[in-house]
Amino acid sequence: MINGAGGRWLVAALAASAALTSGCTGSVDTDELPGVYRNDATGGEMLLESDGTFSATDVSTDESSGPAVFSGRWEFVDSSSSSDFIYLTVDDGGLGRTGGVQLYPSGRGTVAFRAPDKPPSLTLTRVAAP
Repeated sequence: MINGAGGRWLVAALAASAALTSGCTGSVDTDELPGVYRNDATGGEMLLESDGTFSATDVSTDESSGPAVFSGRWEFVDSSSSSDFIYLTVDDGGLGRTGGVQLYPSGRGTVAFRAPDKPPSLTLTRVAAP
């Protein structure tokens, strides 16, 4: 049982931690995912179409691979056990033997490729529609 000033402090710290953690990823509105995302530093670009297809140009999905051009289908995965993500099913040959990769939306107009427990290898920011 939690009681006294120490208990109240612990409850307040846990509540603040939960609020900060949930604010890091933000909520994702799947209707707002389609669009063009770009990394100005690398020139990489990802187009998520509203019909569930995607295309990527000069995009590196991890630290060990060079920029590639690939395409396929995408679907949003609302995960209850980990971070929500966009699963990219890559067309044959687009990334060699890789059949699919995960792209993590932030809810703030950015998406990122990242390996578990590592910082993003590439972050792309949504480009405003012309």
